[in-house]
Amino acid sequence: MSYGAWAVDPTLLLMGAVLLAALSGLPLLLKPLSPVPAQRLSVLLIILATIAGLVGAISSLLSNSSTSYLISLPLPFGPHILALDPLSALFVIPILLVACSCSIYSLGYWPAARHPRTIRKISIFFGLLVAALLWVLVARSVGLFLIGWEIMALTAYFVLTTNDDEAEVRTAGSLYMICTHTGTLALFGLFSLLASATGSFQLPATASLDGTAPFATAVLLLALLGFGLKAGIMPLHIWLPSAHANAPSHISAIMSGVILKIGIYGLVRTLSCFSTVPLWWGVTILTLGVISGVIGVAFAIGQHDLKRLLAYHSIENIGIIYIGIGVALIGASNGSNLLILLGMGGALLHVINHALFKALLFLGAGSIIHAIGTREIDRMGGLLRRMPWTAFFFLIGAVAICGLPPLNGFVSELLIYLGLFNGAMQDNGAAAVALAAPFLALVGGLAVACFVKVFGVIFLGTARTDQAARAHEAGSSMKLPMALLALVCITIGLLPALVAPLLDAAVTAWHPGLTTTDLRLATTAPLGWITLLGLALLAAIALFYRISQRRSSDPTSETWGCGYLAPTSRMQYSSSSFAEMLIKLFSGILRPHSHLPEISGSFPASSRFESHVPETVLERIYLPFLVWANEKLTPLRHLQHGHLHLYILYTLLTLIALLAIPL
Repeated sequence: MSYGAWAVDPTLLLMGAVLLAALSGLPLLLKPLSPVPAQRLSVLLIILATIAGLVGAISSLLSNSSTSYLISLPLPFGPHILALDPLSALFVIPILLVACSCSIYSLGYWPAARHPRTIRKISIFFGLLVAALLWVLVARSVGLFLIGWEIMALTAYFVLTTNDDEAEVRTAGSLYMICTHTGTLALFGLFSLLASATGSFQLPATASLDGTAPFATAVLLLALLGFGLKAGIMPLHIWLPSAHANAPSHISAIMSGVILKIGIYGLVRTLSCFSTVPLWWGVTILTLGVISGVIGVAFAIGQHDLKRLLAYHSIENIGIIYIGIGVALIGASNGSNLLILLGMGGALLHVINHALFKALLFLGAGSIIHAIGTREIDRMGGLLRRMPWTAFFFLIGAVAICGLPPLNGFVSELLIYLGLFNGAMQDNGAAAVALAAPFLALVGGLAVACFVKVFGVIFLGTARTDQAARAHEAGSSMKLPMALLALVCITIGLLPALVAPLLDAAVTAWHPGLTTTDLRLATTAPLGWITLLGLALLAAIALFYRISQRRSSDPTSETWGCGYLAPTSRMQYSSSSFAEMLIKLFSGILRPHSHLPEISGSFPASSRFESHVPETVLERIYLPFLVWANEKLTPLRHLQHGHLHLYILYTLLTLIALLAIPL
């Protein structure tokens, strides 16, 4: 690509964004500045980084170009290359949009004046986290990639454990750190295999490796483990619910919205290195997506903690993305460019969409928690009248995450559906993808049921506690980021043709074979009809609302008490009672705990009912296995006895063994 005198290389713009983000916490270290103006200056630097990075990313996508730079650094695993191509550029967009929104949101949610102890920690590591996320996207050599990956892991830990004086937060941080470093260990094995196959520590070029080679299976399995732990795919999700629940809400938004997507990026980038892939690769990833989608949303339905519920929906949506990737891989194995375009196009669009609406939902949850001081859904109620803007933005996020028109979640899921249906019409092995369609529909239906529960219990009815009765609306610095994210969700939902060229460029970068075809999302998918039907649906909703307002003579009245003369908030559905039937349906997987009241005599004493859905995979599988392993490996502890000369002997024997293996 040639640049005019006024143009700036997209890679340089993105590196400028990395630098601005990394330095955004610096004002809080300067003594002449008090924390309040320093926090505002920090937010300004994030905004500038967002502008620079988005300009670079969008220009790379629209020009369908790639630029790279060889840099000289005294680091191992070189030569060191930085590059930006359309695939990386697409992931830049949600990272910067969410990071900018969360940064502005922090002015009202985590103001320096009220958090003098933690404001420096959270601001400094937030900026470094954003910089590391972008760094991973442009790294094209193993050394730079792993450096960015480790900085991302450590900074995410520090922002997650902002309230490190709470034991629950420290436990969540420790679990996250164990999981992320287990994934990093898998990545060392992955990159070692790739280096042995290519003879270089540069990331392999697109379509340069043979997926049928013996080492390719090991590469796929290590990628699924290493990147799957970061993405939170089931059953590697065990760190995710507690981490998202215990982090500050704007940190939960960036963790769920974009940190998980770095795991998706790593998997997609690894898969792009192979020119031919076996059919079972796509079937495996498709199956993992179905399992994660169905079980993730089932766990979400049973949650009472609002942020933990949203965390499980992240697992569900990662499953949807995996389904799209699986469709694309099945298409690649069968030579179907149509399946590649629809599957990968839907998956990449859902990467953007999920980042937007999940960040919106977490920011909405933060607004609620900020107002009433609890994450427990059953202690809320009646917030629609007291927090109308938060309710409106949360409703937009809820409709989007359920994949309903006219919002963005519908568009990406429709592309994946089209890939599934087109696969069903083929005579080769691609027809197997049709089996995933009913499960994707089940995921959507369960998501609707879950968010009907969430919105109804939180915002409708009457207040269940005094804190909910005294709730207040969020300030402008918190409402503005939610409005921005909601606007982008609506825009993509109504005008999907705007993002179609960006998706075309990214999918082509992943599978260069599409450059020789005329397939484009704008002509393959009914994007124009989506716009027309979305506008018609909005008009119908507006008309219905107008008519209902005219017919309503008394806009305020008591909630219907089912015939009782003195209804109270205790008569309303709770989150447990609303979801009871669905939890029983999935009880074999969820393994719910119920504490039944003891009722005896004609005039029983006060009692209460409680139910809880545990983290079954962690508590029933991983922890018992670790306890068993700890008992069986106890004899090996005698090897660690504090004698330095024996440790030197162990090292010597290890070196001799490593030298003897090649012989």
